[in-house]
Amino acid sequence: MSYRPESDLVNQRPAWAALLADYEGLRGTALRELFATDPTRVERLTFDACGIVADLSKHRITPETISDLVALAEQSGLRAHIDAMFAGEHINTSEDRAVLHVALRAPTDEVITTDGVNVVPEVHEVLDRMSSFATAIRSGTWRGHTGRTISAVVNIGIGGSDLGPVMAYEALRFYSDRSLTMRFVSNVDSTDFVEATHDLDPESTLFIISSKTFTTLETMTNAHSARQWLLDSIGDDAAVARHFVAVSTNAEEVARFGIDTDNMFGFWDWVGGRYSMDSAIGLSTMIAIGPDNFREMLRGFHDMDEHFRTTPFDRNLPVLMGLLAVWYRNFFECQTMAVLPYSQYLKRFPAYLQQLTMESNGKHVTLEGADVEVDTGAVYWGEPGTNGQHSFYQLLHQGTTMVPVDFIGFAQTNNPLGDHHDILMSNVFAQAQALAFGRTAAEIEAEGVPASVVPHKVMPGNRPSTVLLSQLLTPYRLGTLVALYEHSVFTQGAIWGIDSFDQWGVELGKKLAQAIIPELTSSAEPTLSHDASTNSLINRYRAMKHR
Repeated sequence: MSYRPESDLVNQRPAWAALLADYEGLRGTALRELFATDPTRVERLTFDACGIVADLSKHRITPETISDLVALAEQSGLRAHIDAMFAGEHINTSEDRAVLHVALRAPTDEVITTDGVNVVPEVHEVLDRMSSFATAIRSGTWRGHTGRTISAVVNIGIGGSDLGPVMAYEALRFYSDRSLTMRFVSNVDSTDFVEATHDLDPESTLFIISSKTFTTLETMTNAHSARQWLLDSIGDDAAVARHFVAVSTNAEEVARFGIDTDNMFGFWDWVGGRYSMDSAIGLSTMIAIGPDNFREMLRGFHDMDEHFRTTPFDRNLPVLMGLLAVWYRNFFECQTMAVLPYSQYLKRFPAYLQQLTMESNGKHVTLEGADVEVDTGAVYWGEPGTNGQHSFYQLLHQGTTMVPVDFIGFAQTNNPLGDHHDILMSNVFAQAQALAFGRTAAEIEAEGVPASVVPHKVMPGNRPSTVLLSQLLTPYRLGTLVALYEHSVFTQGAIWGIDSFDQWGVELGKKLAQAIIPELTSSAEPTLSHDASTNSLINRYRAMKHR
């Protein structure tokens, strides 16, 4: 295919050897020294994309490192990968599918084709139907079976059908209709459903069942419990059509459930679950914030898409962030990366990124199915600041493991209150400063600290971080932030030569669970044929269950 690099082995490309030399020169060099010897460092390593200012100066790199990383991207065929994605080529090779989440936010006059079909008109047809439905719910013209208006919306999904909608709702709650209660159910643990619905009135509750196939075990188990919850109160099967809608492509199963297929919102096999929050999967988001704000979010996505598609790599923020991820994973051997948003609204953003990054790039073979030659897919984690400062920042500052950090902050807050925001943002700048430069023993001794305590207070510094600063968290800004990380993930996958768009690793456990379920639910003693440990656990569970 046209997007393949000249060499399939990333560590055999010329730029890899140059980067090894860069690493050898930098691993013993302190950020203090890099700043002291280059007065233009901050200016040269600060970038802007779609209103996001990214300070990369506190990374253990030089401008020459950036040049070598860009060379690696070029030798890895990143440009061809990008062009292939936007052209609708089947870059998801193991599933023989196009990867066109960028089409979900394309303007109406744009042409994006796959298999000879321009998909943009189909996308906007679904968006228009979503807009009409969301408006009907928000205006009260859509009513439940007994004539009551809808006051609560419960999204039932799992994975990308849950993480994206939950994150977006929390992130944009400031813009939401506060007369609507929004709930999200994903876990097959019955507690999730019971707690989400315990204070809701069935007559004024709408369920959105998000499952492409309408067969996902966890989602459909929760969906059938929701159906029974409704019917236990209303008692008329006809009520299902007024209290349930579907985000799915399986019209037959949707109709069998009792949902009117006119209220089924589809999407396509070229949309991966973790890239679907701006598709019909985002119906709950649109209901909460309104169609106009949802389209503003799509505009943010699209602007970052265009930045990624058209900007030279040495100024391309998603590319640079992806290359830095490769730099730390493969040369400094960092196993984790932290994303720390200094916004309470973004409290679910790290959890959302966990699926985006780890499901995409947690791969052990190349596009050709050969073992990868280098490590891939770091573990992503994080919490909103300043909460994390009283939790895991101790390890970030003085632990023996280096963890690169992304700080996300905003110049303005949606909720001005005294000095709160200035105090919040002072911590962004201070934490990045402390990670980079630390405190030496001499500096601590100069403060009169007892000699016995000095070693305990030394802060090694030299811990890398990015600060992403923008004006205000808005629907547009959320779109740019999500797309920034989507394309960073894409960049990493292209460098490593892996398929960032399949997820076969989630299948085996689910398949094995299907075989175990009847062994747990059967009243008769089952004949078990698993390994000794699994057999023992099943027997112990059955005994404890009936105790």
